[in-house]
Amino acid sequence: MRKVRSNTGNHDASSARKVAEKGVSDVHPEGVFLGDEVFFQAVEHSPVAISITDLKANILYVNRAFTQITGYSEEEVLGENESILSNHTTPRLVYQALWGRLAQQKPWSGMLLNRRRDGRLYLAELTVAPVIDEQGKTIHFLGMHRDGSDLHQLEQRLQNQKQMLESTLNAMPAAVIVLDDDGNIVTSNPGFNQLARNLLPDEPLMATAELFIKKLGSHYRQLNETGRSFSDKETTIDTASGRPICYSCFGTRINVRDEKADGFFEQPEKHATLLMISDISELRRRQEEVRLNALRALMAEEDLVQGMKETVNGAIHQLQGPVNLMDTAVSMLRRRGEQRDSALLSALEDGLKSGREALDNLIRSLPKEPEEERRAVNVNEILRDVLALNTHELLASGVTVNWEPSMQLPALIGREQKLRSMFRHLLENAIEAMAQRGVKERELTIRTAAREHRIDIEISDTGPGIPAEMQVRVFEPFFTTKNTSGSSRGMGLTIVQDVVTDHSGTIQFDNKKAGKGCSVLIQLPLTSRF
Repeated sequence: MRKVRSNTGNHDASSARKVAEKGVSDVHPEGVFLGDEVFFQAVEHSPVAISITDLKANILYVNRAFTQITGYSEEEVLGENESILSNHTTPRLVYQALWGRLAQQKPWSGMLLNRRRDGRLYLAELTVAPVIDEQGKTIHFLGMHRDGSDLHQLEQRLQNQKQMLESTLNAMPAAVIVLDDDGNIVTSNPGFNQLARNLLPDEPLMATAELFIKKLGSHYRQLNETGRSFSDKETTIDTASGRPICYSCFGTRINVRDEKADGFFEQPEKHATLLMISDISELRRRQEEVRLNALRALMAEEDLVQGMKETVNGAIHQLQGPVNLMDTAVSMLRRRGEQRDSALLSALEDGLKSGREALDNLIRSLPKEPEEERRAVNVNEILRDVLALNTHELLASGVTVNWEPSMQLPALIGREQKLRSMFRHLLENAIEAMAQRGVKERELTIRTAAREHRIDIEISDTGPGIPAEMQVRVFEPFFTTKNTSGSSRGMGLTIVQDVVTDHSGTIQFDNKKAGKGCSVLIQLPLTSRF
């Protein structure tokens, strides 16, 4: 039989039971009495470490779980103070709180850092309660504890993970928000809070969330209905400053568990939606800058090739006249057939041969342009590129641009680079016309419109206009109304005419009726549109 120790010596198990509680008994609902032995064995075999001490915390009784957890045998701890388990690192305030509660005859619960017999530390999840007799006097203390080290380790691990996730979430440059099944905000990071302040400063956070949900449209609905995640979905939002901001959105669905007790065995299906929103305006700006620089380089190369072609064509044009004259002279002399003309005829034939060889060499030396394939192009985007490429010239000339694109313009099957070159020539002509002296109002208007079978592009300026008698001649090679001492070679509108013809379109000029200015209307058919 197990022994207990008191201040007066050893007692048998019967005495221990009396120490635990004098005359302990209870009545079973069916009238069966439970003896003291039942209660003693219940304590003895309890999985919780139980000890009974005197009022100075000297141990009088320990159960089996106590010896298993602490590593001390019953003989080693009976009569010893509970401090035998202390690691002496628990703050003094904890013990003061413990004894304060016991002095008030109230139980105390908390954590103590204990040391096992082999020196290993563990966290004791401890409850100490006073044992009060019938006179209301505290006669013993009852201690119950379990090893809470694993639970503490798990809690700390979860807390650390939570802290790391929160820190990561808060440090992310992207805006992050989590919504529950009802669309309510569960959590949001500082990035989303700042985004909401920037976009809708006078509205609650939910207004910003609803704005992006509306922008994402079917992608968000599919995410909620089928759980299908999406990524890199771009959307643009106009701001009060007038500068649109481009965002890239990512969305995924998270399965969550019910926190209520009734869902312990049967978990209802619940989800949360995570949205991550990144401002990619600067990235798109840099990409656009790289793209425009590539276009500038391409167009500069085209200008160089075109300049060479124009120079060679000019030389051919200048040489063709004398060669034609010699050819005519040779034909006349041959028809006359007089002997006295033989020396002259021979010289002219030699010159004609040399001239034709020179012409052939010049023609062969003309740079060949690579054949550009036709594909679906967006005329609005091409015009927008041309405006961007000429921003510096427009600003330097003080030109105001009215850009009025059609919101629904069908795709055109055409040669994108040739169309870009055509619009660039027209735009540069308009800028040069408005840069002349005497032009006070400098305004450029570009409109696009979708008609039944064609696209109309109108480019209007407030320059001096083109005289009616010259509106046909301006398309002739090397014809120009500008100062010939400049760099103009008179081929710009010739190139424009070639591109329009290549696309089976038409071009016409119209001087403005009221005041000065010129309007160019280009009509491109949609016979092969998507």
